[in-house]
Amino acid sequence: MAVSSGSLGYIAVDGAEGLFRGAALAVDFRGIPICFYYTDPIKPSRLERILYGSALEVYLREELILESLLKSVEAKPSLWICREPDLLGPLKSLTKGKVLYLAQSHRSPMDAAGNVESSGEPWVYLVQADSVSAPLRVAFPENTKDDEVKQAAAVLVDAAKTMELLEPFGRIQKALALEEKE
Repeated sequence: MAVSSGSLGYIAVDGAEGLFRGAALAVDFRGIPICFYYTDPIKPSRLERILYGSALEVYLREELILESLLKSVEAKPSLWICREPDLLGPLKSLTKGKVLYLAQSHRSPMDAAGNVESSGEPWVYLVQADSVSAPLRVAFPENTKDDEVKQAAAVLVDAAKTMELLEPFGRIQKALALEEKE
């Protein structure tokens, strides 16, 4: 798998209302889709709930959904971005690439695009991706090195010049909702 220069991979795994499903969307730095994969909804039976117990959700989210999605994606994005912090570890071990959790913050913009500050929490930073928006809250897997944080921040800043970084998650959600209706 070659790295797709200038691409981001978005991954979402949802377990709402007892149905588990996920999707992976790779986009170029303009936000144009390179590939999209999703899983059919998985509804565990009562027997599976009993047999797996508290491990059921972890098994479904990480081993069935996340692993199958990542195996399907042919492009290897510069960064994999998730919206569930608990997926950071499994995502890192499955991709062996750069992964992060991305969310909005409610802080005032920093001085310039590219500024990176520690949030005070381990492996969580604020990254000013553009010059006008609030900085993004970016979490990394444990033991991420400072140079990896800087490299990931540079990729986010570069992509933010031509796209809204959190917007692809909305597309994933709409695509999955559309698939449910059809």
